[in-house]
Amino acid sequence: DRILSFLLGASWAIAFFGALILFKSFLPFGIGLSIFVTIFFIFFMLFLILGLDAFSVNKQKLAQAKKQTKLLEQLYAKHTK
Repeated sequence: DRILSFLLGASWAIAFFGALILFKSFLPFGIGLSIFVTIFFIFFMLFLILGLDAFSVNKQKLAQAKKQTKLLEQLYAKHTK
């Protein structure tokens, strides 16, 4: 869980600083091109961040399902005796 949180935070930092660096590096080629490339980069990074967040949510759902299964098994065992 810590690793996933770290990766999510690092992804946000990469998205922010990457967009800034990308914008500044493409600025000599024109403001329009630099804005276009930066927006494309931000869109791509947000898609990857969304993927990490979905992975985190699915991991939490799995943990919750395991807890519920354990409780249901205990209830079933209690009532079938």
